[in-house]
Amino acid sequence: MDVMLSVIDGAELHGFDADTIIKATTLTMIAGGIDTSTYTLIWSISLLLNNVHVLSKAQEELDVHVGKDRFVKESDLDKLFYIQAIIKETLRLHSPAPLLLPHEFTEDCIIAGFHISKGTRLMTNLWKIHTDPSIWTDPLEFKPERFLTTHKYVELRGNYYEFIPFGSGRRICPGISFGLQLLHFTLATFLHSFEISSPIGAPVNMPETFGVTNLKSTLLQVLVKPRLLQIFTPNDVIVLWGFPRLLRVAMHCVRLLIMLAKVST
Repeated sequence: MDVMLSVIDGAELHGFDADTIIKATTLTMIAGGIDTSTYTLIWSISLLLNNVHVLSKAQEELDVHVGKDRFVKESDLDKLFYIQAIIKETLRLHSPAPLLLPHEFTEDCIIAGFHISKGTRLMTNLWKIHTDPSIWTDPLEFKPERFLTTHKYVELRGNYYEFIPFGSGRRICPGISFGLQLLHFTLATFLHSFEISSPIGAPVNMPETFGVTNLKSTLLQVLVKPRLLQIFTPNDVIVLWGFPRLLRVAMHCVRLLIMLAKVST
């Protein structure tokens, strides 16, 4: 918001007022991140249900750095390295947009011996890049630890071209910081607040839909029960949620925590 205000200050607005421009830009950023953030969280929870040892490690990290007598705060996120690794590994295996937006060549050029004509449109295949066995060991396996060991230097801001879920260069996703903060906060809050499990006791099916965005094609169902008994009622019943409600409640939970934090201070 500070950046937008500074850019608009003294600029020629071509008939628009500053408030309208700021509201439109903010709405675009939020609307553009709804589907991608939702799908990433759905995939991350699905992967965790199929890899309970990873789920246990994530909750252990939360217990160490947050404890069980309060909710996750934004200031906790920088210490939750395993949660960050889970989000990275989810984006590697199930990028919300498996094909980046097309780019057009402005002039003829030669790349790796191939002649590319001016006007050619390029679409980047993230799935191929993110599962390349010459770069990633066990590329189809869900191993968040790789981002704490062999690939701990890999970040998400487009400088490592073998891992670019948000794109790279000048046209990298402008909402990357907002999106990562939302993903880390929501996943950390959800795993910290609730015990989750599969209602049928079997692995979650992981088929994908075909389209611009990468949505799980089958309904995600999860058993949820309170984990922070000092905060929630101990006799709260187990609830079964399908994925649309699951994500709505998770997002609402984050907003509720922000409100509670303001009240407590």
